[in-house]
Amino acid sequence: MDVSRKNKIAIVVLNWNCTDDSIACVDSLLSQTTVPDIITVDNNSKRESPTPLVSLASKNPRCIFIQNDINSGFTGGNNMGIGYALEHDYDYIGTLNPDATADPKWVEKLSDELRHIDDTGVATGLLLQSDKSTIDSSGEQYSIWGIPGPRGRGSSKECAPKKSAYIFGSTSGGFIAKREVVESIGLVDEKFFMYFEDVDLCLRAQLAGFKVRYTPDAIAYHKLSASTNKVPGLATKQTFKNLPLLFWKNVPRGLMPVILPRFFISYTLILGHAIAKGRGGPALDGFFRSLTLLPHALRERKKIQSSRTVSDDYIDSIILHDIPPEQTGLRKFRAIFTGRR
Repeated sequence: MDVSRKNKIAIVVLNWNCTDDSIACVDSLLSQTTVPDIITVDNNSKRESPTPLVSLASKNPRCIFIQNDINSGFTGGNNMGIGYALEHDYDYIGTLNPDATADPKWVEKLSDELRHIDDTGVATGLLLQSDKSTIDSSGEQYSIWGIPGPRGRGSSKECAPKKSAYIFGSTSGGFIAKREVVESIGLVDEKFFMYFEDVDLCLRAQLAGFKVRYTPDAIAYHKLSASTNKVPGLATKQTFKNLPLLFWKNVPRGLMPVILPRFFISYTLILGHAIAKGRGGPALDGFFRSLTLLPHALRERKKIQSSRTVSDDYIDSIILHDIPPEQTGLRKFRAIFTGRR
């Protein structure tokens, strides 16, 4: 492909045994009012052939196909596409889940946020579930309990924020970032493999001085957990592996007295609940794997915290000072002591 013909926006679509979904995703990106280049990475699919994606790329100059020879997870697969985009001088780089489709103005509206608001490094929109009426995410949150979560998940579309605004973070299910963000903070941390890598990326971006914007005008539709449901126990294991990694890498020292004790309580309760519900195997596997990642987390923490450009007060202002709404068990536990749900 002639690089000079690019429009300097690249969207990475990671395929893993979901060829039909990925083709629908790519088709929605080819139908944008601002058409990006689409970098499709096949993450070593075995059950479904990626040949139709290869054929699509061969016929459309906007499409690039990359074959990964291993399954390097959501993080590693997306990094292959993001790395390609950096090497080929794209100004804006994003991802869209392969089991998602985007409304025609999705790219245009996200790129507008980045072009017109100087301090914005990452832009995300309204990600609805496949019924097109239920919110999957209107951005990501991180709470003083050390637990992240999607804003508004499960709520009606009508409850979504109606105006563009600064938020804590973006879902990796659909976002666009300026290349300077990735050049400054690095690629997605592949130790996460999948789950909470987006919260980690946005928290690193915020610590480095890049803000995140939400716009309700960029809408996409997502088949919730269409990929992770194929592997029993995967989501549980990744949750318990990645929550401590996220915490130790990123939480500023000044906020530790507030967040650390709450994180210990929430992690312990959620782990106990998983064991009680018969998910003890993958939960404990994730917990022990988190211990092996502690040296990595502390090494990364040193780099992240030494290069940060914002204050503890700023980070405190953008995190959620409550328990995420979906953590009903944790809310019940708090009510025992405070009477507050």
